[in-house]
Amino acid sequence: MLTELRIHNFAIIEALELQLGPGLLVFTGETGAGKSIIMDAVEMLLGGRADPTLIRAEADLARVEATFQLAGPEKDAVHDILRREDLLDDPHFLTLSREIRREGRHIARVNGRTVNLTLLKELGSLLVDIHGQSEHLSLLDVRAHLSLLDRYAGVETRLDDYRKTYQNLLAIRRELNELRAAQADADRRTELLTYQAEEIEAARLRPGEEETLRQERDRLANAESLAALAQQALTALDEGTPDSPAATDLLGEASQALAKLAGIDAARAALAEQAAAAEETLADLARSLRNYLETIEYNPKRLEETEERLDLIHRLTRKYGGSIEAVLDFAAEARRQLETITGAAERIAELEAAESAALTELAERGLALSEKRRQAAQQLSQAIEAELDDLRMASARFAVDFQRRPDPHGIPLPDGARLAFDANGLDRVEFLVAPNPGEGLKPLARIASGGETSRLMLALKNVLARADQVPTLIFDEIDQGIGGRVGGTVGEKLWNLGRAHQVLVITHLPQLAVFGDSHYQVQKIVRDGRTLTRVEKLDGEPRTLELAQMLGEVTEGTLRSAHDILQSAQAFKASKT
Repeated sequence: MLTELRIHNFAIIEALELQLGPGLLVFTGETGAGKSIIMDAVEMLLGGRADPTLIRAEADLARVEATFQLAGPEKDAVHDILRREDLLDDPHFLTLSREIRREGRHIARVNGRTVNLTLLKELGSLLVDIHGQSEHLSLLDVRAHLSLLDRYAGVETRLDDYRKTYQNLLAIRRELNELRAAQADADRRTELLTYQAEEIEAARLRPGEEETLRQERDRLANAESLAALAQQALTALDEGTPDSPAATDLLGEASQALAKLAGIDAARAALAEQAAAAEETLADLARSLRNYLETIEYNPKRLEETEERLDLIHRLTRKYGGSIEAVLDFAAEARRQLETITGAAERIAELEAAESAALTELAERGLALSEKRRQAAQQLSQAIEAELDDLRMASARFAVDFQRRPDPHGIPLPDGARLAFDANGLDRVEFLVAPNPGEGLKPLARIASGGETSRLMLALKNVLARADQVPTLIFDEIDQGIGGRVGGTVGEKLWNLGRAHQVLVITHLPQLAVFGDSHYQVQKIVRDGRTLTRVEKLDGEPRTLELAQMLGEVTEGTLRSAHDILQSAQAFKASKT
């Protein structure tokens, strides 16, 4: 619901701030006072044309800003958009604004952040319908007709069941398409996968094998150097040379000397023990070196085998992964795909049976949904034509056009035909109207604008009030070409519409204005040689005076008439609450 409207330097409006409530809000005033300018400002706010010529003289920019309270069925849809764009601040309120500058640049904002015009229009379409500038009227969007009919028909549960079956069918068809594509390429894929799996499996790779082989290769390739160094160390430790005694011999002499020393000076027994321990350590080291020398292998054949094994591992890891583990995983996946291809024919047969069953179920649900829609369409047509009769358009006709398309891959009908379908069912729906006798039914989106069309829209809105989720409706020119008696009927219907929506109406008819829950007078005044628009909320005597002025020259008679029609409207509203 629109709760606040702020307009600055727009046409003859210098500064205007309106606090708006629920129900039916009527705007009255003399021609040229600025009533339609207010609606033009709202239209621009919602994404309409931003014309720099509308900027007030001597001002650099014009700005329109509105605050909406989100409390109805539109709330979730608005929140989805705001979350998508990271613009959700207060979950209960939304602020839209737009400004235009002299040089032609315009800026749109949502909750104070700059956005593109497309987003502003997307949000605006969920919040306000303006009739008078018909591009903002949701009823003229053919894409909305089916959802409006469904909400009017109350088929939400049937539609949900249909959509579950529809999604199941889509999942079956996706898997079928994947398997059929795989089967079409099965021979080539089977040959390739078999070759890859067998090549890897023939290598008999083991995790960690590569590092072990590298170490073995290094030993084999350097066997001569390793043996020479080990022998050199062993000679120095235990064997010695004519010119240089072995370290073990020298340490043995030292150990014997320290043992004798400890025999004389018992306090130095620890030195003898350390020397004995060192002698044992050197003996162990010498034994280890001899054992190591025995393991050193001069084996060119084994070196060649190791090099070849490492080269094989390198080639496989380069083709199938960066490590032995990755190569083994590749082989396992190849075997899995081979099993899938082998079992594809059987799985395709299963899925084809499931597809047939899902299509049959979808046909049953879709046809039942379509039948409910057609029944509701008859009721809708009768209800709207009854509304039009009340509005002195007894000859007008309304109908819902149902279209279906053949599709060889669609759902099967009992007669063997097949129909196209989507997530919404089998039907394409469009509202048709014939405002005048002899014109024939035409698409609602192509009807001419004007007061007659406004009454048609009012009839539609009244019947679809609960189905239509747009919270704020604006009617301009709705009283064009009608008299006071019809104006009273229009007022009753607008007031009824105001029970489910916030309704803003510009009118020249007092018989309509008396039904307003709030009455705003739009005046044009001149101050310091400049024309300004002022809006004042009326109640009590000022409202009665405004109604009398709308009836004609203010006299005792027109004041009494204004009082009478106001009382009559209040009595009507009281009888409905």
